[in-house]
Amino acid sequence: MASAESTRVRILLVEDEPAIADTITYALTTEGFDPVWCATGQAALAALGGTTFGLAIVDVGLPDINGFDLFREIQARWRVPVIFLTARTSEIDRVVGLELGADDYVPKPFSPRELCARVRTVLRRVAKSAVADPPAPPRGSPAGPHVSGPFEVDDERKTIRYRGRPLDLSRYEYRLLKLFVERPGRVFSRDDLLVQVWDDPASSFDRTVDAHVKQLRAKLRAVDPEAEPIQTHRGLGYSLKEGL
Repeated sequence: MASAESTRVRILLVEDEPAIADTITYALTTEGFDPVWCATGQAALAALGGTTFGLAIVDVGLPDINGFDLFREIQARWRVPVIFLTARTSEIDRVVGLELGADDYVPKPFSPRELCARVRTVLRRVAKSAVADPPAPPRGSPAGPHVSGPFEVDDERKTIRYRGRPLDLSRYEYRLLKLFVERPGRVFSRDDLLVQVWDDPASSFDRTVDAHVKQLRAKLRAVDPEAEPIQTHRGLGYSLKEGL
């Protein structure tokens, strides 16, 4: 029988202020988590390279690297869910964090109990998403990437190729483009996309969709500057052009 200690979720805390780090560490430990504190982004990357974490809490204002840049590094290599923690309270900072694909954004000052509650919410959401993923095909059954025009979607590896070239996509960029590729010609409103792509659509904004579409277009244009696969329908939403 597994011990209680073996079931504790390890949480990476990246915070340069010791007093705040101590408070969060105490709260997480009290709530049954196993926190690991790093005061810098480089220390966090080293920790991630040697240990498995269930979630990371990242302060945006770190001494050696911007928290948003650290998030990009984490997502590119480990796909760990991330909650941003920051003294920045303006809406634009929150939008930037969520547009990057962060799972939540907690402004300072905050309640340690509320932070722990948000950690549990994100972990439940991630676990639910993992259960909802389709099971792997039985051994010996045909499986492989789905090809639609110039796109090749490999859902097992969560990768998409465009005209034979792999695209470097964030989690939400992948989900967004996959949805478009599966339904070419279908016009999706911003609300449709928020509900079908984002884990928590209520905490996102219309501009979040616009920003991700803009990023997708830039990445597709880098492969084929002349093509515009994603079309804008004013007042309606977006679609993937048919007959590519």
